[in-house]
This record gives sequence, structure tokens and C-alpha cells, in this order.
Amino acid sequence: MAATTTPKLYATGVMDMERVTTYPNVYSLAQCTPDLSADDCSACLRRLLGMVNSTMALRMGGQMGVTRCYFRYEASHFYGAQPMLSLPSSPPGTTPTPTKRRSMLWVIPVAVVPLAAAAFFFFICYCRRLKRQRKVSRGAHSLEWQGKNSDFSLFEFEELLEATNNFSEESKLGQGGFGAVYKGQLADRSEIAVKRLASHSGQGFIEFKNEVQLIAKLQHTNLVRLLGCCSQEEEKILVYEYLPNKSLDFFIFDENRRALLDWTKLLAIIEGVAHGLLYLHTHSRLLVIHRDLKPSNILLDSAMNPKISDFGLAKIFSSNDTEEDITRRVVGTYGYMAPEYASKGIFSIKSDVFSFGVIIFEILSGKRNSGTQQRGGFINLLGYAWQLWEEGKWIDLVDASLIFDSHSKIRRCINIALLCVQENAVDRPTMGDIVSMLSNETMILAEPKQPAYINVRVGNEETSTALESYSINDVSISITSPR
Repeated sequence: MAATTTPKLYATGVMDMERVTTYPNVYSLAQCTPDLSADDCSACLRRLLGMVNSTMALRMGGQMGVTRCYFRYEASHFYGAQPMLSLPSSPPGTTPTPTKRRSMLWVIPVAVVPLAAAAFFFFICYCRRLKRQRKVSRGAHSLEWQGKNSDFSLFEFEELLEATNNFSEESKLGQGGFGAVYKGQLADRSEIAVKRLASHSGQGFIEFKNEVQLIAKLQHTNLVRLLGCCSQEEEKILVYEYLPNKSLDFFIFDENRRALLDWTKLLAIIEGVAHGLLYLHTHSRLLVIHRDLKPSNILLDSAMNPKISDFGLAKIFSSNDTEEDITRRVVGTYGYMAPEYASKGIFSIKSDVFSFGVIIFEILSGKRNSGTQQRGGFINLLGYAWQLWEEGKWIDLVDASLIFDSHSKIRRCINIALLCVQENAVDRPTMGDIVSMLSNETMILAEPKQPAYINVRVGNEETSTALESYSINDVSISITSPR
């Protein structure tokens, strides 16, 4: 650290950003009180920088000081040839008057932080300083801000406070794993959905960055549209288009609301979700695997058209990547997870296909795949559906409100769903295949094999089984084993 090698324990510096980016240079100053040794000064400044990374949010400049060391950084040249501050040695037991803090965005030369990790935050705040809208597009591993493609706004926190009536309970639409979602109305009277990520949530912050870099660029009628974001102090907020009919689970798992969805609408929802997934897997610039597809992440607009949402757990693959990956940290929702992902962390486009198959079963039956309700000898829909299919009683799986509709089309959907939830990923169709199966009624479908999780069943006294619970990273899974 330069500040520890000068007699006055004072140093200034500049990070020349203009050589590698179009961002402004970052000027900085670091200083310790004269009574500190070089080692103590270095330790004090390092502690200060550690506090910055954990406590200060995203701003164009900032300053922070404790009793015996201080630093400041700005996007403009703020210091002269002499120290800006004279920090006296404070008598023991006294504390200097704190200065007004501005939050950390970049890192002064006494810190080492990767450029790629910091560039995203710097540019968000730079755009906010300019008070102009910017456009966002996604790259394989980092954010790229461009002056074309989809409109993307950077909202002020106060603006969203006003829009949601201070995030009131009356404005709350729901609560997710990473935070709450609120309905809001902007000054121009346009309606928005505001996803306020939980404070101090490392996972929530990852989700925030992931959604911003990904879906601001994606444009499809069956994907929810991200309008912008807000990052201020501890607040990390995503702003979406408002969809008045909430999510698919709100309808299909409620007996009264389910009656509002006839077979035509349900089939349109199935087809719409299929087209949205096909876009993610094939037609967008980069291959996207959602990894958390479920009815609560499928929103419905005023015409009940489905829109896939919540891309916080999504994975992006460039054209040079393989279409399969392995993770040590399994995230998502059990009941919708492909077996190879739940047990081995292997995920691919076929992981989303599996989830899609489960959703079809839930749409047709009005029942959740995983739950406490026993279905036949099984505790999930997949085993029960397979049993009924084998016995030729597949109509018993279907909700009573649909039994007078087209039996051939419903049977076709069950066949497609069984193909989607095959044990081995290679046996599952692609979303392109599925869209063709749904749109072409003359296309001959393959006979499904036994699906995944078929052995998860409830036993009787003679052939009893014990349910064991174990955790794969973030996911709790139940399996059966003989006593």
C-alpha cells in the first residue's frame, strides 16, 4: 500500500478506466494518522476496505474512516498536492466526529478486486448519475450494456417506495424464497410488479444479478418482461411488467378458481409454456436452462396467456459450451427436479423438459405432484399416472371438470407428459419435439417407458417401507427403502 510507505502515511492514486472501458477514471486517497507504524496503517486500511465491501452499497464515490485511518474515492479529481484531511491522533477513549458516508462502488488502489466483478456495479451507478435510461443485453458470463435492444430502466428507490405505497401489505402480491413481490403504479399510471429481494441475502443478490444480465435481453410473448432494476444501499429490486392474473398455481390448485379455466385455456397454457421453453433452449442468442420451472413461476396476463418468470436460478450456455453441466449445489424445487439433477447435480435442457412434464400432470389433475395426499399406492403423481396409463384408466387422473372435453387430446397430453418425465434424460423429447407433438395431432407419439420416481410409493403392513429424508445441498428429498 502506497500510503504505508510515505512519511505522512498519505497517498493518492487514479485507476485509469478509459484505457479499457468508456467509464470515468476513479480517483482515490488513503491516509493514516502519523503515530501509526507502516504495518498498523496497512492493517487499518485493510480492515476499512473489508468493511466497505460488506456494508457500503453502490455509488459513484464514497469516503470512510475510523479513528486512525481514512480513505475516499470519486469519479472526479478531488484532491490537490496536499492531504485533504489532517487526521489528528485521537486520545484514548475518544471518537472523532464521523463524516457523512457515501457508499462504495469501486475500489481504490489499496484494494484488489477483479475488474469483471466490479464493472457491473460501477456502470449501474454511472447510469443513475446520468439519470438516463440504458439498454441491457446479456453475455455468457458478464453484463454488456449497449445502446440498442430492449428498453431497461434504472429506478430510484424513492420512486418505487411511492409506487408501492411504502411496500405496504395491501400492495403485496406474494412472497417467494428470495423476497416479496408488490404491485406498484408509476407516476405515468403504468402498473408494475416490484420484486424486493430480502436484505442480507447472498443468494438473493446472486439471483438479482442473474436476472438482470439474462432476461432484460430476452424477448418472447411467453416470457415475463423485466422493465428495470434498482440497487441502492441494501436494496436490490427487480421491476417487471404487471400481470393481473397472478400465477398458474393460484388457479389450478384451487377448486373454485380452476373452474374458470376450461380445456381450451388449459391447452393454450401448456402450449404457451412449451413455446417459451423452446425459445430459451433454441431460439434465443444463448441457450438458457431455467432450472426452477413450476406453476408458481408461470404468470398469467389479462388474457390468461402464460409467461415464464423467475430466472434467478437459470444457467446460460454460449455456443462453445456443452449443453450439460454439473453443479455441487442443487437448487430448485423438489417435485419438479429431474432425477439426475436431484441426485447427481447434472442438468441440461432435459431438466426443464422433466419439469414441464410434471406441470402438465398438475394442470390436468388439479393436484400437486408432491404432497401428503396419497394417490393409489403412490405419494406422487408420476407413479399414479403411470399405473393408470398401464391399466388403461388414464381418464381417472384428469380433473372432473375436464372429463367431458376432448378425450383424444387429453390422452395425447398425458402421453407427452409421460415422455417428458422419463428416468433417463436421453429418453425425453426436446422442446422442439414437444411443440410439434402438441401442434400436429396426426404425429405418432412414442410409447412411454416407466417414468422416474416410480418406486416412491406408500406400502402396507405386508410390504412396508420406511420413508427416509436426506438433503442434497439445499434440497430435501424423500426416498423409500425396505425395512
